[in-house]
Amino acid sequence: QLQLVESGGGLVQPGGSLRLHCVASGFTVDYYAIGWFRQAPGKEREGVACISSRGGNIYYADDVKGRFTISRDNAKNTVYLQMDSLKSEETAVYYCYARLFNADYWGQGTQVTVSS
Repeated sequence: QLQLVESGGGLVQPGGSLRLHCVASGFTVDYYAIGWFRQAPGKEREGVACISSRGGNIYYADDVKGRFTISRDNAKNTVYLQMDSLKSEETAVYYCYARLFNADYWGQGTQVTVSS
């Protein structure tokens, strides 16, 4: 069964950090591009970061460059999103995504709340 499961969200103060995990099952993350998206209340889902297959290319949205880092641990079949210097407006549900065998796969999401 092809599945993505996120974890690591929570409540953090502005300026704080969180590390999100996306654990994959049913496929090998190293062979596919994996992306992180987020959706804030009342807003459309937007791309945050993406890592290509074999990690050759990495993409970040402009507003997270220098603060977020996407990485992959092939031994754990997991993709991470390290988020530093978080802002209140980055409160959202964060999702990981993969396109596998001509189909879109999303995790269930993990809530990130940035608030004092």
